[in-house]
Amino acid sequence: MQFKGIHHVSAITAKAPENFQFYTKVLGLRLIKKTVNQDDISVYHLFYGDEKGNPGTELTFFEIPMAARNQEGNNSISGLSLRVPSDEALNYWKKRFEEFSVEHEEIMNRAGRATLAFKDFEGQRLILVSDEHNKGVQGGIPWSKSPTPAEYAIRGLGPVKLTVPNAELTINILRDLMGFKQTGQYPSPVNGQPDIIVFETGEGGTGAEVHIEERADLAREGLGYGGVHHVAFRVEDEEELHKWIKRIREVRLPNSGFVDRFYFRSLYFREPNGILFEIATDGPGFDTDEDFEHLGESLALPPFLEPKRAQIEALLKPLNTKA
Repeated sequence: MQFKGIHHVSAITAKAPENFQFYTKVLGLRLIKKTVNQDDISVYHLFYGDEKGNPGTELTFFEIPMAARNQEGNNSISGLSLRVPSDEALNYWKKRFEEFSVEHEEIMNRAGRATLAFKDFEGQRLILVSDEHNKGVQGGIPWSKSPTPAEYAIRGLGPVKLTVPNAELTINILRDLMGFKQTGQYPSPVNGQPDIIVFETGEGGTGAEVHIEERADLAREGLGYGGVHHVAFRVEDEEELHKWIKRIREVRLPNSGFVDRFYFRSLYFREPNGILFEIATDGPGFDTDEDFEHLGESLALPPFLEPKRAQIEALLKPLNTKA
């Protein structure tokens, strides 16, 4: 039993139409699935990714229109990364961010890789990371209709950073329960704070890393728009997922049990610092109910929500996906 890497990361937006414009028109990702939050059918759940939403490329957003702004702090997923193919690509993106007035930092080294930190229009914390020297999990395939050139396009999800008050509690779960291994560390950007510790799973590399930042000086994060809800890790199929469900139950971690999300099957649980983890299968995939050429163009609903389509469509604002 070994995870294959990061499956997806789910964040929060208060403005789905603006979110769609930023992630498709500025970042050049493909909207691979336009559906609803299965726990609140009045709002969107948007999935972005590579050409078909391959596992490891999916960045998703729950729309919560009445959400307050995220209050950054502890016990949080405090940073997301997106993979680009080369160091040169970061220069392209820096110029693009200047063109679109995207808040960004300078290109700098993090964990031995060239990176470029930036924020979206709601303050979501993101980092572009160069895959120039990556030898681990392979990236995805950029969409041919992306507004960004293929040689610089985003290839999928990179390392996820967790900020916690007691690193050892989270490390114990990653290492002893989930089978991650420590592969390095690098200095904290905050003077006087412990080094950030790097863990990886599966084939390793940018698509399979979790970075642990210990910060005993911070208050607990207040999750809102611009924040991250959970991170999911990849397993091959449903058979392996059930093995993980048994294992999580054996150690008595609070968990959801088996969940059928139609496009994948999963389990949710919280590690001791309160961060929500998900274990998700690679399939069936996002082309289960839509043709590859038309992914994300129409509202897609799993079969159990299809009888409520008229009600659901009446509640949603158009995204203007043809704009």
